[in-house]
Amino acid sequence: MDNFEKYALALMVVFGALIIGGLMAVNIAWAHKAGFLYALGAAVVVWSAGFAVLFDKPRVYGLLLLCAIALITASIVVVVR
Repeated sequence: MDNFEKYALALMVVFGALIIGGLMAVNIAWAHKAGFLYALGAAVVVWSAGFAVLFDKPRVYGLLLLCAIALITASIVVVVR
Protein backbone atom coordinates (compact mmCIF):
# COMPACT_ATOMS: atom_id res chain seq x y z
CA MET A 1 0.00 0.00 0.00
CA ASP A 2 1.35 3.39 -0.92
CA ASN A 3 0.63 6.69 0.84
CA PHE A 4 -2.48 7.50 -1.21
CA GLU A 5 -4.12 4.22 -0.29
CA LYS A 6 -3.33 4.64 3.39
CA TYR A 7 -4.68 8.18 3.38
CA ALA A 8 -7.84 7.14 1.55
CA LEU A 9 -8.43 4.31 4.01
CA ALA A 10 -7.92 6.61 7.00
CA LEU A 11 -10.30 9.13 5.48
CA MET A 12 -13.01 6.53 4.97
CA VAL A 13 -12.69 5.08 8.46
CA VAL A 14 -12.25 8.21 10.57
CA PHE A 15 -14.71 10.54 8.91
CA GLY A 16 -17.24 8.00 7.67
CA ALA A 17 -17.48 5.74 10.67
CA LEU A 18 -16.63 7.75 13.75
CA ILE A 19 -17.59 11.38 13.28
CA ILE A 20 -20.51 11.11 10.88
CA GLY A 21 -21.71 7.86 12.45
CA GLY A 22 -21.93 9.63 15.79
CA LEU A 23 -23.83 12.47 14.20
CA MET A 24 -26.27 9.99 12.67
CA ALA A 25 -26.74 8.32 16.07
CA VAL A 26 -27.57 11.64 17.72
CA ASN A 27 -30.13 12.43 15.04
CA ILE A 28 -31.72 8.99 15.41
CA ALA A 29 -31.86 9.32 19.20
CA TRP A 30 -33.51 12.73 19.00
CA ALA A 31 -35.81 11.70 16.12
CA HIS A 32 -34.57 14.23 13.58
CA LYS A 33 -35.14 12.59 10.22
CA ALA A 34 -33.73 15.49 8.17
CA GLY A 35 -30.55 15.66 10.27
CA PHE A 36 -30.04 11.93 9.89
CA LEU A 37 -30.40 12.15 6.12
CA TYR A 38 -27.92 15.06 5.96
CA ALA A 39 -25.42 13.04 8.00
CA LEU A 40 -26.00 9.98 5.85
CA GLY A 41 -25.42 12.06 2.72
CA ALA A 42 -22.21 13.42 4.23
CA ALA A 43 -21.04 9.88 5.00
CA VAL A 44 -21.61 8.81 1.39
CA VAL A 45 -19.83 11.91 0.05
CA VAL A 46 -16.82 11.41 2.35
CA TRP A 47 -16.69 7.74 1.47
CA SER A 48 -16.56 8.63 -2.22
CA ALA A 49 -13.92 11.29 -1.48
CA GLY A 50 -11.67 8.44 -0.44
CA PHE A 51 -11.84 7.14 -3.99
CA ALA A 52 -10.96 10.59 -5.35
CA VAL A 53 -7.79 10.45 -3.26
CA LEU A 54 -7.13 6.90 -4.38
CA PHE A 55 -7.38 7.85 -8.07
CA ASP A 56 -5.40 11.09 -7.57
CA LYS A 57 -8.16 13.60 -8.40
CA PRO A 58 -7.45 16.58 -6.09
CA ARG A 59 -10.11 18.90 -7.54
CA VAL A 60 -12.83 16.28 -7.20
CA TYR A 61 -11.61 15.59 -3.66
CA GLY A 62 -11.83 19.28 -2.77
CA LEU A 63 -15.33 19.58 -4.22
CA LEU A 64 -16.53 16.49 -2.36
CA LEU A 65 -14.98 17.75 0.85
CA LEU A 66 -16.78 21.09 0.55
CA CYS A 67 -20.03 19.25 -0.12
CA ALA A 68 -19.49 17.06 2.94
CA ILE A 69 -18.77 20.11 5.11
CA ALA A 70 -22.04 21.68 3.96
CA LEU A 71 -24.01 18.49 4.72
CA ILE A 72 -22.40 18.10 8.15
CA THR A 73 -23.15 21.74 8.94
CA ALA A 74 -26.77 21.25 7.90
CA SER A 75 -27.05 18.16 10.12
CA ILE A 76 -25.59 20.02 13.10
CA VAL A 77 -28.00 22.92 12.52
CA VAL A 78 -30.93 20.48 12.62
CA VAL A 79 -29.67 19.03 15.93
CA VAL A 80 -29.09 22.43 17.53
CA ARG A 81 -32.37 23.92 16.36
